Amino acid sequence: MLYRNRFLVLLALAGLLAFLSLSLQFFGSQPPGSPVPGDLTPSVHLIPVSSTKNGGSSKSRKRIMPDPVTEPPTVDPVYEALLYCNIPSVAEHSMEGHAPHHYKLVSVHVFIRHGDRYPLYAIPKTKRPEIDCTLVPAGKPYHPKLEAFVSHMSKGSGASFESPLNSLPLYPNHPLCEMGELTQTGVVQHLLNGQLLRDIYLRKHKLLPNNWSSGQLYLETTGKSRTLQSGLALLYGFLPEFDWKKVYFKHQPSALFCSGSCSCPLRNQYLEKEQRRQYLLRLKNSDLERTYGEMAKIVDIPTKQLRAANPIDSMLCHFCHNVSFPCSRSGCLGMEHFKVIKTHQIEDERERHEKLLYFGYSLLGAHPILNQTVNRMQRAAAGWRDELFTLYSAHDVTLSPILSALGLLEARFPRFAARLVFELWQDRQKPSEHSVRILYNGADVTFHTSFCHDFHKRSPKPMCPLENLVRFVKRDMFVALDGSSTNYYDACHGEGA
Repeated sequence: MLYRNRFLVLLALAGLLAFLSLSLQFFGSQPPGSPVPGDLTPSVHLIPVSSTKNGGSSKSRKRIMPDPVTEPPTVDPVYEALLYCNIPSVAEHSMEGHAPHHYKLVSVHVFIRHGDRYPLYAIPKTKRPEIDCTLVPAGKPYHPKLEAFVSHMSKGSGASFESPLNSLPLYPNHPLCEMGELTQTGVVQHLLNGQLLRDIYLRKHKLLPNNWSSGQLYLETTGKSRTLQSGLALLYGFLPEFDWKKVYFKHQPSALFCSGSCSCPLRNQYLEKEQRRQYLLRLKNSDLERTYGEMAKIVDIPTKQLRAANPIDSMLCHFCHNVSFPCSRSGCLGMEHFKVIKTHQIEDERERHEKLLYFGYSLLGAHPILNQTVNRMQRAAAGWRDELFTLYSAHDVTLSPILSALGLLEARFPRFAARLVFELWQDRQKPSEHSVRILYNGADVTFHTSFCHDFHKRSPKPMCPLENLVRFVKRDMFVALDGSSTNYYDACHGEGA
């Protein structure tokens, strides 16, 4: 009997301990005030980190990279900055190439922003971020094809590109990055882009034959090493070990890719008014001016000089590479400074869409390249087999006007390695009918465009008729400006100019 009572007591104690353990796990897993799953209250690592690839100096430094959980319910400058960095991590979900089985892919036109780069500006009297721009296959971020990419680029020294591209290096290779140079992160971003497009357009849809010819590609880039190298990285992911004799990059002198149609006085007037709007918005932001003043005192320069150095450009590099912000004898630039400037950028984007000055600039700025794209699509729809895959390696100031002109006002500002894709499809059941899809960073935005928004409301078809895009570029873009012009030249040189 005694043993039986002892057993029952021990059993009760065991049950009590198990209950307490579970209670502690459930209630004590987070300290008071911690965010619950679904909140975005980014944490900040405060542990010292040692020297790593793209990771700064050999000194112990505090990490500044937050850990986002999910998209916040309100605009958060840190979350937006993380999206802008576009740090390679897990494979992203993509909607490119999605179509009913009776549709055939005819051609693809890709616009990219170059990948992650070193700053274009330096903050005066501060040490430049110590980022290594040599490509290290075992470094971070890692990509299994990086070593093969470097090897293949080293064989392309005799490649025939349009001048002055033939004088540019084919991949980054400096122990300390030069200003504006593509980083290993930037290369990996576009290797991943190219690999993704290869899986969809070549393996699944057979856009190009195995014995593809040089005429089936059209490649164009500005004269910056970061755009040429980004284009080559994407191309290598898309066509691994491509034949150098089949590859020819054309040089585009203008970031708008306007070719022979760059003279446009009215576009320039819109740009001047837009820059004036930006200036007035900045003057109204007392928090921004106070922040610039604090930062200027820390680095011991006039506020005007600091502002002219565009400090957010350099600070974004520190942020994206998880390197502490720069310091001086008077203190350090910090996350609060970064948040204020980034928040102002977000507010500027919002007002930009409201005032419509940038929209006018975008319609005229994006028309030449959109017109070229439409012309290529029309030729492909007519049966031409040339230029089936088009790649424009460009800048944020290239993609942003295109997005705006298309009416994609809710699209985020182009991140590093952003991609905008135009797909042309043929209905096998009605071979004379061709349709388009437009995708931004893998998301299908076709029915968010101004030229196909209404069509989506009245038609069950999964794509937009090619005729809608043609009519928009050939006519409606000018109607949206003033309603009187019928062509690009008249719109650029009309009464407003």
